[in-house]
Order: sequence, then C-alpha cells, then structure tokens
Amino acid sequence: MIHPSYSELMQEVNKETEIDEPPVVNSRYSIVLATSKRARQIIGGDTPLVPHANGRKPLSVAIEELYRGEVKIMPEDGRKDEEELAETEALQEDMEEMSQENGEIENSGAEDMGDAGMAGEYETEEISALH
Repeated sequence: MIHPSYSELMQEVNKETEIDEPPVVNSRYSIVLATSKRARQIIGGDTPLVPHANGRKPLSVAIEELYRGEVKIMPEDGRKDEEELAETEALQEDMEEMSQENGEIENSGAEDMGDAGMAGEYETEEISALH
C-alpha cells in the first residue's frame, strides 16, 4: 500500500485553498502527473527537498516532498489562460462590430431598393440566413 494514499495527498495539496476557490488538484491523475514531473526533475539533477533522500527512488522522494508541502503544484501556464481570454474577448468584440456593419449594409441595401414591402422581405431573408 502506498503511503500517503492518493486521497491523503490530495487533501494535503488542497488544504491551503480558500473555500470559494477551486481545488488545486481534483483527481488522482493530477497527482500522478505532478509527482512524476517532480521525479523527473530529481532524476535530472535537482536537489531533493526532504531529508534522507539518498538511496530512495525519485518517485518516493517526490511524493514525500508534495505531502510535506515542500513542492507546490502550479498551473502549467496561468499567463496563457489570461492571454487566451483577452484574445477571445477581442474576437467577440470584432464579431459584434462586423455584425453591426453587416446590419448597416443590409439596411442601406434595402433602402436603395425603393419598395418598402420588398425591403421588409429582404431584411427577413437575410436575418434568417444569419441564424
């Protein structure tokens, strides 16, 4: 049996999160990824952050580091998420502007036709085609 268990490790990692914040990890998969990444760092030459790590397997050391709070799990790239959000908002604004411009073009085309009845039909057809 592994000590600490997955659930104990997840509780320890998530204990510093605020009540209204989402947990740092919410699955065993996240724990496995974090510990394996840290084990690879130790294999690559990083100094272990817990005592008596010599002679122990890198994965065991990584689990103990995580359990003791010596290593924190961070998002891969928090800045990337913010940039993607800003790009999405900019794209939405561009789409709204294009929609408004299309509406102006459709209205000016209907006015040029001269017949109010046909203009109403034209607008209805165009709007239904957009949805």
